Amino acid sequence: MRIFFIRHGEPNYEKDILTEKGNMQALAVAKRLKDEGIDEIYSSPMGRAAETAARTAEILNLPVTILDYMHEISWGGDGIPHEGHPWTLSEKMINEENFDFYGKDWREHPYYKGNAAVDLYDLIAGKIDDFLKAKGYTHDQSRFFCSASAEKNIAIFSHGGSGACVLSHLLSLPFPYVTTVLPYDFTSVTILNFPVLPGEYVHPRLELFNDIHHIPRDNRGLVIQKDL
Repeated sequence: MRIFFIRHGEPNYEKDILTEKGNMQALAVAKRLKDEGIDEIYSSPMGRAAETAARTAEILNLPVTILDYMHEISWGGDGIPHEGHPWTLSEKMINEENFDFYGKDWREHPYYKGNAAVDLYDLIAGKIDDFLKAKGYTHDQSRFFCSASAEKNIAIFSHGGSGACVLSHLLSLPFPYVTTVLPYDFTSVTILNFPVLPGEYVHPRLELFNDIHHIPRDNRGLVIQKDL
């Protein structure tokens, strides 16, 4: 089973819609995905993700199923600097503090203890596990027990934050580490490959990350998640 994670196109964050450029990006990624054998399409309920997903759905003539929990995360908490913005805080943890992710729990760091982003991380982690279990993959610590009997290609359109939560959880990587070293561009394609080996434990494999070759070079440029 291959899961394609696609970030939405360039948005107008205030209106939660795609810009003209974002619509061009959404069409470009739809054309990029049309030969991938996508079987199912899922999307965050937010406008910018749903609009991006709609372009692919139109080309593939497939319905879009909304996953409410893939809504973009929010953040913040009492006394947390930089408004609790995970990307800013995570970069400071790594670059300024050299935080020890192997010996310490990132959740207990003052930047994240009490940060609303952690509760949303846990929500998304639990829901994506339920989603995968229904597809034949039961999460067991850092591995998955496979009961799936057939290959499937699934596209999930979401956001910088909710997508980072999923990658962190499924790949057993600390969330602040993922937001810092694995950022991804608008309409980038990231693929996790889950081997179909019924009755065995498997690991998801990062087949592709942040593929933006469908976007003209003059339209590229990493933008970290902004406020909702």
